[in-house]
Amino acid sequence: MIGAYYKTKKLLKESIGQPLKYCETSVFGEEFKSDGQFAVVGPSPTDRKWFATVTMKDGLIEKVK
Repeated sequence: MIGAYYKTKKLLKESIGQPLKYCETSVFGEEFKSDGQFAVVGPSPTDRKWFATVTMKDGLIEKVK
């Protein structure tokens, strides 16, 4: 799971159209995809207060669920 550096899920949603501020957390390789979908946790990889599914297109946030 990728750590997303946004205080709230609402702030992540407000960042649609911008690059994702993130931290890779997997020891099995990179999870970030510049085109695709993956799970994130925030506001940091160690402080898990919210979860979301992010869809990226051309390296920019396209959708947040």
